[in-house]
Amino acid sequence: MKDWIIYSIGFLAQILFSSRLIIQWITSEKQGKVITPTTFWTLSLVASFLLFIYGYLRLDFSIMLGQSLTYYIYIRNLQLQDQWKKFPKVVQYLLIIVPVFIVVFYYNNNKIDLDLLFNKETIPLWLLVLGIIAQVVFTLRFVYQWIYSERLKESTLPLGFWILSLIGAGLILSYAIIREDPVLFVGHLFGLVIYARNAYLIRKSDD
Repeated sequence: MKDWIIYSIGFLAQILFSSRLIIQWITSEKQGKVITPTTFWTLSLVASFLLFIYGYLRLDFSIMLGQSLTYYIYIRNLQLQDQWKKFPKVVQYLLIIVPVFIVVFYYNNNKIDLDLLFNKETIPLWLLVLGIIAQVVFTLRFVYQWIYSERLKESTLPLGFWILSLIGAGLILSYAIIREDPVLFVGHLFGLVIYARNAYLIRKSDD
């Protein structure tokens, strides 16, 4: 597949991720506190789906891992907000099954080609490890958010979520610079500003 198509998918995913942050940020600024609109989770799910495809096409295991770990948490938050059931059944099934299908059935004789995903010529091992660590830290924010929300029985974005977002985004930016990946770089550079602003709003509201 041509590079411009692959990068277009990646940039579209990052535009959607950035859009969710802008919507969440504007909503929060109006209320003077951190708000989690339904649109945030809907855009997160669609963007994650696209970025997973992008990681697959780029043969980038760390991107695929990061999206795999958060993808179903987005669905769970939509369930907590009673929005998931509003999706058509066909769309629900596709969103749930397609990422699993890509992982299990690769194009090479229906097998995952681990040699391609972990090819040192594509990504040096040390850089792959950095990318995985960055994605895991960045992903932990949603694991934390999920546990926090389950306890409250409502979808919310606590302070710990934004702190982990700042740390994870910083690590991913380092990975993106070394990997020379403009999609990751642009997306996470923009996100750092909003993560910091949301952390400030929560601290301010707690004072």
